[in-house]
Amino acid sequence: MRTKIYLIIVAAATICMSSCSDLLELNPQDKMSEATFWKTEKDFGNALTACYGRLQSSYFSYGFPFWDNITDNGYGQHNYGSSTDIAQGNISPTTGGLVSSVYNNGYLSIARINIFLQNLKNFTGMTEAAKKQSEAEARMLRAFFYSYLYRCYGDVPLVDEPLTLENQYQAKKPAADILKFMMDDIDFAIANLKDETYISSKGRWTVNAAKAYKARMLLYDAYDSNGNAIVAQMTAVKTLLTTITGYTLAADFSDNFMASKQETCPEILFSVKFLAPNNITGADQWYGDWIVVSPTANLINEYEMADGTPATPVPYNDKGTIDPSIFNNASLALREPRAAKTVFIDKFFSGGTEHTPDNNRPLGTGLSKFLAPDLTDALFGYDWQSEQDWVVLRYADVLLMLAEAENEINGPTDIAYKAVNDVRDRGKASLLPAGLTKDQMRERIRHERRIELAFEGQRYFDLKRWKIAKQVLNNVQDGLITYKFEDKHYLWPLPNAEIEKSKGILEQNPDYK
Repeated sequence: MRTKIYLIIVAAATICMSSCSDLLELNPQDKMSEATFWKTEKDFGNALTACYGRLQSSYFSYGFPFWDNITDNGYGQHNYGSSTDIAQGNISPTTGGLVSSVYNNGYLSIARINIFLQNLKNFTGMTEAAKKQSEAEARMLRAFFYSYLYRCYGDVPLVDEPLTLENQYQAKKPAADILKFMMDDIDFAIANLKDETYISSKGRWTVNAAKAYKARMLLYDAYDSNGNAIVAQMTAVKTLLTTITGYTLAADFSDNFMASKQETCPEILFSVKFLAPNNITGADQWYGDWIVVSPTANLINEYEMADGTPATPVPYNDKGTIDPSIFNNASLALREPRAAKTVFIDKFFSGGTEHTPDNNRPLGTGLSKFLAPDLTDALFGYDWQSEQDWVVLRYADVLLMLAEAENEINGPTDIAYKAVNDVRDRGKASLLPAGLTKDQMRERIRHERRIELAFEGQRYFDLKRWKIAKQVLNNVQDGLITYKFEDKHYLWPLPNAEIEKSKGILEQNPDYK
């Protein structure tokens, strides 16, 4: 049985008085009461599960592919997450989608976690070891949400306790303070989480997952403003990653994303859990039928031919669309296997049947990477219950982070070669040629991250941390929109609604005033 993650809402008690009655209903019978909650270890277990439940917000799980719609990997015809606006550089304090939701959902999640941590502090109904484990999981979750606030907005409020009427309006703190706070949470988690695998943890944070996430955050700041590697930071990344044990690459690339394989997948370090019929997503419908993500020819051209030679560029017709009579799924199959496991052209096969999406294919493409392998025509109604877990961290990413750090420190050593070749070999791609220079290896690692981790929500942050977002995105020549990335877009504006209700305490990011 796959593990269930239930979203349990801890509600404050409502005391209703009536002038016509002397009866006072202290505890509602149909909901949890603050007065009777936080009494048992089970209450805290349920509340911690509710904190994990905040990960089920789309942009932090099954909406990961939307992040690639603001890169050269994808195009969003429906503008979900305001992805088309963002990709075109139309970013302002009133932009919705990702720009507003990451901020709002981040702080909603942090608020829930802070309430949990405050109540846990004085609770005496569990052992100290159990309390530290619970605190570590909660603080790791808080660090996860702060990592998005830090990378997307920079200076933001640092909220480390439940807010009241007296302190509800918070000023921004410098990004450096947010980073330190986040890293302190992660370090506490590493010191106190269980040292077990994802398979054993059943969806909880573990020591190795926390280490991998810390490495991801260290890498985000491992390049200076000119894109040059900071060796000391890279060394910290390498040291940390070499302590991660107990994981291997899955036998098949797709095992990471198929519900039937995920519970025993040796590659997954952490994921957001779903299980039908109670915890489901619309992912199969979104990506297989509505085509909310259209992979670009720019991405498809990154996949080499099966023999390792550079791919022949995908031909567009005069409408800017891939014509399936010229380039189709059979053409895609001539490239390395990860191409067809990530992208489909016009139609896709599942359950032995060819499916034609209901919505337009504006680029002639669709996203196959996360589609269940047994879809039926129920997909095209509203009956399909998608239950794939959404991977946050997997071992292939650990290997590619290790290769990146090693190459920047020591050049293309055997360590860097082996890490990249292990990922490529599992994907049935040809091994890297011998004799690469440091610069050539850097490009091969970045290429590998793009195709291996496509639509897992990493491309946007990779482009930003390498300081090449402007160079790459403003030179995309395919698709239906003109990409525009300005220097100020390295940080987003805070949502205007949050500025307005802060009574002048919260200040807008300077480039958006």
